[in-house]
Formats: sequence, C-alpha cells, structure tokens
Amino acid sequence: MAELRPLGDDLNDASRALAQALRELFEGLQVSVRRYAARRRLDPGTVSRYLNGTRLPPWQVISDLFADVAEYRGTAVTTEAIELVRALYGSAVDAASSPKHAVEILEQQLADADRVSRRSSVRGDVLGDALLDRTQRIADLETRLNQLKADRISEQKRADQLAAVHPDVCGLIAERDELQQEVERLGTDLREAQAQRAAAEGRCDLLERQLAAVEQAATAAGLPAVPQGMPKILVVDDQPDNLLAMTAVLATLDQELVTVSSGREALKALLHHDDFAVIIMDVQMPEMDGYETCAHIKRRPRTRDVPIIFLTAMGVDSEHTARGYAAGAVDYISKPFDPWALRAKVAVFTSIYLERCTP
Repeated sequence: MAELRPLGDDLNDASRALAQALRELFEGLQVSVRRYAARRRLDPGTVSRYLNGTRLPPWQVISDLFADVAEYRGTAVTTEAIELVRALYGSAVDAASSPKHAVEILEQQLADADRVSRRSSVRGDVLGDALLDRTQRIADLETRLNQLKADRISEQKRADQLAAVHPDVCGLIAERDELQQEVERLGTDLREAQAQRAAAEGRCDLLERQLAAVEQAATAAGLPAVPQGMPKILVVDDQPDNLLAMTAVLATLDQELVTVSSGREALKALLHHDDFAVIIMDVQMPEMDGYETCAHIKRRPRTRDVPIIFLTAMGVDSEHTARGYAAGAVDYISKPFDPWALRAKVAVFTSIYLERCTP
C-alpha cells in the first residue's frame, strides 16, 4: 500500500471526510493503487488523487469501488454505508464548488456564445453583399434580354426561335438561371446565419442573467427563498445516482422536482403537468436519447416553449452543442456539473417563466 499517498494538506472538511471513507473502502481490497487502476483501466495518478482527496472522483468511480469491495468480501455493501458515502460525496461536491468557479464556467459559455454571434454576423454581412451583387446582375441580364426581345422578335416567339435570331440569348438566359439558383442558395444561407446569430444573442442574454444570479446568490449566501406556487423542474436521467445528486443540488431552490429515468417517462410527465419552468435532461440515455426526446418535446405545441438544459458527460464542444441547439435545447452544462452554475441557470429560467405568466 506504499502507493497510497497521504491526505492532501489543504483539504476542506467535506473533501477530507469523503477521502477518508474512500480510503477505508479501498484498503479493504488489499491491492496496490497501480494494480487497481489497471483493473479499472484508470490512470494510477488519477486514482491516487481520488484517494488523497485532491481530486473529486465521478460517482461512477465510487460505484465501481463499492462493487469491487462487495465482490472481494463476498457480501453486498450495506445500504447504510452507501448512503453515508453518498451524503459525504454531496457535501464534497458542494464544498468544491464556489461562486467564483461558477462564474468562470458561465463566462466561458458567454465567450463561446459571443464568438458564435460575431462569426454569424460577419458571415451574414458577406452573404448579404453576395446576394445583393447577384440580384443586381440578374436585373442587368433581364434588362439586356428585354432589349433583345424588343429589337429582334416579338414576345410571342419561343426561346429557341429567339436564340436563332440572336445567338447571345441562350448564354444570357443560362447565366440568369444560374444566378437565380445562386440567389436562392445565398438566401437560405443568409437566413441560417441570421437565425444562428439571433440564437447566440439569446444565449448571451441568458448567460448574463445567470451570471447576475450567481453574484446575487453569493452576496446572499444562497439563492433567496421562493414563494409558493412556483413552477416545477423536470429532471431526466437514466442513472438513479445522478437523479439523487441533482435532487440534492436543486433542493435549495424550494421548487418541486419531478424526476424520471427515461425520455418516454419525460414525455408522459409533460402530459400530466403544464407548469414546468425548465427541463434538465441527460444527453446519453438508452432507447431514446436526449436529442430525440428534445425533438419530440419541441414538436408538441403544448410543450415546445419549455426550455431544455442538456446535461452531458461528453464535453461541451461545437459538435454536440450544435446538435443540441438544432434539436431545440437552449443551454448546456457538463458533468461533473457545478452546483452554483446549475442553480443559477434554473433560477433564471424560473424567472423567465414567471415573467411570461404574470399578467
């Protein structure tokens, strides 16, 4: 066990308590850190940091540790032990989070949205200039064709007869038709660029409100209490541990949480309730993933306006965000999620819901 490093010197109480509990579980396996890391296909240094408290492990790592301990002992780990570690884990997650960290996350998202807005704006300007140029060229060609028609042949004649009288006509007509096709394509691209910029501007506005909510929460040492009759929050995740963690984090908002474990259950919940302020949905789910579920929700007139936050462990890269926004999501947060940032997002969407419903 020489590879098991001492606990970190500057750990907070919650991280220290969790690390001690995990070390007790691990020591019961009677294996080295390197051997266990190889068994679970993990980096030995990462496992060591999990066990000395300097890095918070994903809950799945802890679940795997419970399973390995049960296999080694030949008996299941007690429910009490699991609940104890789960409580320690929740405390460690909250302690690891801070308003400063949440602000960093939200500011990065704001920078990304601002970059998309600026790029879309530049692209829209270029497309607009190209569209104007093609439109003017078509108008010039139409003028030349009309002059030829007036000079050479009456309007009742067929195009091939007109071409026989003046060979340049075929080329002018072909050029005009090509330009008209290009105008249609440019128009479609321009509308897409404008829609992308509008969506990015909308995300910028949301993120600025979320940043303000974090700052307000930090000043008040927590988000303020909410009145009765607040809208609900729908949480969709196929992993029970994730639902429990989400419930613990959002409990401070004093809003009713409806938790379901599949996309189909989410659709059923939306049939029975019409007062959801926001939906928090895991992307990776069996049978019906988050993208498909989101698309179904957006196709229903009754639910299409409910904002959806995607929760993803795949990282918030351009490919996944583009697919999520195309499906209808309005926001993203990555696992492991920051409690302050998530609560701020939910608080803002709740405020928007109340603003919309207030006469």
